[in-house]
Amino acid sequence: MRSSVIKVENVSKLYRLGQVGTGTIQHDINRWWHRVRGKDDPYAKVGVSNDRTRKAGAADSTDYVWALKEVDFTVEQGEVLGLIGRNGAGKSTVLKLLSRVTAPTSGSIKVKGRIASLLEVGTGFHPELSGRENIYLNGAILGMRRQEITSKLDEIVDFSGCAAYLDTPVKRYSSGMYVRLAFAVAAYLEPEILIVDEVLAVGDAEFQKRCLSRMDKVSKLGKTVIFVSHNMSAMQSLCTSILRIADGRARVKSRNVEQEINSYLHDCRAAQPSFPVALEDGTRILGLELNPPILASGQSLSMIFDMEFSSETVVTDFAPIIYNQAGVRTGVMDGRGKLALPKTFSAGRHRLRFDIVTLPLMPGDYVAGLYLRTHSAWVNHECLGDIQVISDAGMEISSYPVEHLGILNVNFSAAKI
Repeated sequence: MRSSVIKVENVSKLYRLGQVGTGTIQHDINRWWHRVRGKDDPYAKVGVSNDRTRKAGAADSTDYVWALKEVDFTVEQGEVLGLIGRNGAGKSTVLKLLSRVTAPTSGSIKVKGRIASLLEVGTGFHPELSGRENIYLNGAILGMRRQEITSKLDEIVDFSGCAAYLDTPVKRYSSGMYVRLAFAVAAYLEPEILIVDEVLAVGDAEFQKRCLSRMDKVSKLGKTVIFVSHNMSAMQSLCTSILRIADGRARVKSRNVEQEINSYLHDCRAAQPSFPVALEDGTRILGLELNPPILASGQSLSMIFDMEFSSETVVTDFAPIIYNQAGVRTGVMDGRGKLALPKTFSAGRHRLRFDIVTLPLMPGDYVAGLYLRTHSAWVNHECLGDIQVISDAGMEISSYPVEHLGILNVNFSAAKI
């Protein structure tokens, strides 16, 4: 039986919104006075659950919010634990607590082993030092001797692909180069526990693939990996267990990775935004019609968006997107060609129609989304409507020319309504 390397017991974290630090001197003194008398934090009583959509000024409005509330879980040696949940659910707070970036308000965290963390671009790096110097700095922080770091240096540099910039201050690195070197350092300096947040999304596709392969190799060496990502496909292929966090609370950890991911994606689709969906510049998505919502593989599909512009608006990008159950894009209707973007729309309501001549998707459930950018705002919604593709026994299968693979033939029209 494998031993536990991380044990989180009844952990809660209270934050004060809009403040840097603990708040006012009055609040600090009040907290201290309650603490010396053995009483609870007076502001913890008024803390609300971690709901980022709650509006200021609501009936239960308060400056204090529980980023995490009574979280319990254990992680075994060699386990690859994936944390999933919506933005703002508390995943990154969990990682910061495990990495000792911040301390819990209540509860205890017990960690056995050396931790290497990659929480955000630039974590643990000094911008004025070169890449080489930062490698040695990070190794020293992890408790490694200089000879140990030197023995791993060539592997780190080769994996990062930043050899030409090794003696350049990292403040001159791009965000992608930063993450490449930071991940290489974290993965190759032999920590017992590797913690990786969503920062891998900054890297290109080739680097993400290499990172996932490296994390898989690290886990097979008996190391423990805790991974946060919105890429459900990567989660399903890499993780041995899943912990879902919602509004600061954790559900029971599950080893049935596929079932837990499907449940999470189902809940995400059920929580589709209600129309209209507003942008900051007054543009609104009034509705989306999918015709038909259920179609046979290879049939046509119409995606009809009703839009409203508060004033004359220049649309620079308009891309309807189809996602599969794992949240991976399976089709993108690039509007820059058919729409001749950028395009100016007059104030008022407009209907934008995309007719996909042939939708050759595998049978299954999909969701429709939209990426829309104007000169002053943008929106990226992944769940605007459901699409169900069923099999068509009578469909003739034919090979497509190489130049047509992945291309969706789309007709476009726009009219003011």
